[in-house]
Amino acid sequence: MKFNDYTYERPEYELYKKDFLLLVDNLKSADSVEEVKESIDEISNLTASLETMATLASIRYSINTKDEFYEEEDKYWNEYFPYYQELSTTYYKAVMDSPYIEELKNAYPRTFFQNMQYELDSFDSKVIDLMQKENQLSSDYQKLLASAEIEFDGKKLTLSQFGPYLESKDRQVRKEASEAHLSFFKEQEDEIDRLYDELVKVRDTMAKKLGYKDFVELGYVRMKRFDYNRDMVEVYRKQVLDYVVPLTKKLADRQAKRIGIEDMKHYDTALQFLDGNPTPQGDPDYIIENGRKMYHELSPETAEFIDFLFDKELVDLLSKEGKAGGGYCTYIPDYQSPFIFANFNGTSGDIDVLTHEAGHAFQVYQSRWIKQPEIVFPTFETCEIHSMSMEFFTYPWMELFFKEQTEKYKFDHLSGTVRFLPYGVLVDHFQHEVYENPEWTPEERKAAWRKLEKQYIPHRDYSESDFLDKGTFWFRQGHIFGSPFYYIDYTLAQVCALQFWKRAIVDKDETAWEDYMAICKAGGTKSFLETVEAAHLRSPFEEGSLEEVVKTIDEALDAVDDSKL
Repeated sequence: MKFNDYTYERPEYELYKKDFLLLVDNLKSADSVEEVKESIDEISNLTASLETMATLASIRYSINTKDEFYEEEDKYWNEYFPYYQELSTTYYKAVMDSPYIEELKNAYPRTFFQNMQYELDSFDSKVIDLMQKENQLSSDYQKLLASAEIEFDGKKLTLSQFGPYLESKDRQVRKEASEAHLSFFKEQEDEIDRLYDELVKVRDTMAKKLGYKDFVELGYVRMKRFDYNRDMVEVYRKQVLDYVVPLTKKLADRQAKRIGIEDMKHYDTALQFLDGNPTPQGDPDYIIENGRKMYHELSPETAEFIDFLFDKELVDLLSKEGKAGGGYCTYIPDYQSPFIFANFNGTSGDIDVLTHEAGHAFQVYQSRWIKQPEIVFPTFETCEIHSMSMEFFTYPWMELFFKEQTEKYKFDHLSGTVRFLPYGVLVDHFQHEVYENPEWTPEERKAAWRKLEKQYIPHRDYSESDFLDKGTFWFRQGHIFGSPFYYIDYTLAQVCALQFWKRAIVDKDETAWEDYMAICKAGGTKSFLETVEAAHLRSPFEEGSLEEVVKTIDEALDAVDDSKL
């Protein structure tokens, strides 16, 4: 079967509820640990089928937000998902209260029970209406951005399709493209402010109804941060400010010299090289063909995986009208199928997506042995180790895509990972400030963003854009709206992935791939710090962990004469 043959059918809530609660009753009345385990397996199968339908609806709606059928299904899931979550909590409570709990803890991974406890701690039926509102507001934001059709260069462009223009070698084109791109956010400023204001207030109310001091506390529970807290994140933030920001300033100075612009403005930052940024030397079919070749040569496991993915058409890569922005990987349990969603636009980002999202997909493909749907994927920051590390493990094959621009791509990609770290931490720091001050007006939020932006990206010059200078760059960052507190996970994982880069690419350590395979197979059976330990990496929260890897990157980039790229 191919993806288009996968059948979607909206579940009947009352029927599902009846079947589900019957299984929960069986679990409660079980006379042995074996009977409890049978009930857990049956509930896992039922839950997996529910997740399959929810995921199929979500994928098909994101592929075409103008599809009326799947728009209605999206509304259904926004409304009913909290009710299904309520059912799950009855199951989790039954397991945690089971007289056989100690025997169960010896039979299943510890994260299975941690996951249950965090779900119980972040849910109560009294907040269902707020969860429904939160879901719909997030969908409204996604649909708003997907609706963008901006006149430029004689065409109607989506936000994703602006990529090549924003990287144009012609400064005037970059400036005009940036202004056209921003025009959408300017026109929608009041609506975006309204959506976010409502989201903040809904989340704050939810947190307080559940007994938390603020949404930051609840957000950490919802993100299932089993083994770190906001104090540890503060230590990590300080390391980024101390060690990474100075390097990004140095890289910005090198970029200005490289492209011959002394007065670098915000619309210049996307252009890294005077003769243009590295771009894939072929169309999407060429990229897919060489992607298959790359993964066939990388390992037997990646060869099997990529054939499964492409043969079953479990990818949707091209940017088109009505398609949601961004890229993601998800999993369809009943078909044991990863799915990759992207918006190719002819930039090097197309290859980054092919490696990044394929890293997620490869992990979940390796974790299909896990029967409990809650822990097939690990927590988000662990997921991102798999994706970001795959970007580095595929370095030896970049010539397939970039040909004579390969070294330019590697320099740009490696320096880009460093440039990203302060931004990723900024996004997270901003959300802490917002949810610690839920009474702020939209203007106060924008001012807070701009103040933090000057700390984390001090070289960014918005002197020709009053709109950005008042603190609106975050309007385009979907995670802030739909996945609060997710974004720092990318940076934590990046620090781990950069250690894999050092081991695999710099030190030629063959055990790096073995460690990577091991953590892919482990999936969600390990917490973040357990995964870091299993991969023989240093924790990003450990004092000095950033200093060492940043020094290695600085030396590697210094060794490149970027003026000749």
